[in-house]
Amino acid sequence: MIEGHGDDSYKYKGGIKANFSSNVYNAVDHTGLKKYLSRRMNVVASYPEPGPYSLERLLGCRLDIPSECVCATNGATEAIYLIAQTFRDSRTAVLVPTFSEYADACRIHGHKVEYIRSLRKIPRGIRTVWLCNPNNPTGTVTDKDFLKEVVSSCPDTYFIIDQSYEDFTLQPVFSAREAAGYPNLILLHSMTKHYAIPGLRLGYFTACGPLAYKIRGNRMPWSVNALAAEAGRYLLENGLPDLPDLAVYLSERERLARRIEGLGAFCPLPSDTHFMLVRIGRRSGSRREKEWRTAAVLKEYLATEEGILIRDASNFYGLDERFFRIAAQTPQENDYLVEGLARWLEKHKKTRRRI
Repeated sequence: MIEGHGDDSYKYKGGIKANFSSNVYNAVDHTGLKKYLSRRMNVVASYPEPGPYSLERLLGCRLDIPSECVCATNGATEAIYLIAQTFRDSRTAVLVPTFSEYADACRIHGHKVEYIRSLRKIPRGIRTVWLCNPNNPTGTVTDKDFLKEVVSSCPDTYFIIDQSYEDFTLQPVFSAREAAGYPNLILLHSMTKHYAIPGLRLGYFTACGPLAYKIRGNRMPWSVNALAAEAGRYLLENGLPDLPDLAVYLSERERLARRIEGLGAFCPLPSDTHFMLVRIGRRSGSRREKEWRTAAVLKEYLATEEGILIRDASNFYGLDERFFRIAAQTPQENDYLVEGLARWLEKHKKTRRRI
């Protein structure tokens, strides 16, 4: 899915004032990182390491696992496609609703994709199972002990768990060290999300050594560019000064959900992380009302009239035109979003019977 992701602000010619559309916290100070990269610009004149070995060694030290259990990639997305390529022509199950890239990558590599609603009902003959935890777009976390039970009980099935949002939940998830102890478990990780650097494309996966070696064999040389590798090293050694306190951040997400629910026309769904799925109204309503109370219409209004960007979530498998996703930002931006939603409702007040 090249089109249809969040953060498509490029379509609005710089008119976006507040971006809620990708699951990235935008109020992060990258000054130190930018200064460091400006001093390292000479690296663009030489080829990077064919594989980002130095970065993988540093990641291994930080995660307390051997470097051969880590594979750095061009964002978590490259890892998704590498894994799909490694297990090409397989029967694959995807736990939905979730990120569409898993199924897209698998279809490109000849998988027969089946959608499942529960890990308790994995069809026979499935070779790979994909799930996101915390899940995108719902923000919910699957119980860790239950996942251990499922992974252990299906030794002939490979489980790919996308933990790109692992740093934004207080619920327990697998550590890289735990995952390395399973022969059939792969974790996806995102530096993009943790450090709010989506433009640099930096992620990695972790698995036991033999499994990581098998997948790494399909990695394209130089897939992680020199500046991204430099950024990864800087961030692992120095961090960023303004990453939000998680408990405070999640409390702000809860406050935002209450304010949106208080408008009376939206239903924020429960979430264990910093983003949430929101449903517009109910399925009932007049034909004219249904024409405007869709995520697509709401998104266009907010972007063009309010300078606010949200994620139309209607293209997630299992969701319909009523769903949109937002990631909490600063309290001021969150209040601005609520005000924009209120103005949208007021605009359609005359045509709305009851939502």
